[in-house]
Amino acid sequence: MQTTLILLKPDCVAGRKVGEVLKRFEAAGFQIRGCKMFTATKELLREHYSHIADKPFFPEVETFMQSTPVVALALAGENAVEKVRALLGPTDSKKAEKGTIRGDFGVDVMVNMTHASDSAENAEIELKRFFKPEELFSYEMRYTTK
Repeated sequence: MQTTLILLKPDCVAGRKVGEVLKRFEAAGFQIRGCKMFTATKELLREHYSHIADKPFFPEVETFMQSTPVVALALAGENAVEKVRALLGPTDSKKAEKGTIRGDFGVDVMVNMTHASDSAENAEIELKRFFKPEELFSYEMRYTTK
């Protein structure tokens, strides 16, 4: 089992697609190990997007990511990083196929519904950035619904 980080971005939250996106992840067999909503601080965004923080377009990213709260998810499953990214589609929503989350709901490279860890190594780093250890849960399914 592998756990990966997903951020449901402001376009997902403001567009009232959080439930639909969660439904798709659960239907694909992922277990939600953590879920929380918060407003991203400038410091957190600069750390998370350090690879682009010096780019001229970063202030636009920062403004966008602070325009509404975001939802952080820790999702677990076999090959979670790879499978989540396949379910999302390419980062550029214009290139994403219909049937993927970004292909169905995204607009472009920034307004693309989600951030997802791109490797198991980055997933570990990002999960620690957004979740305290006590905010991540593992559980066995004991009850089923009809």
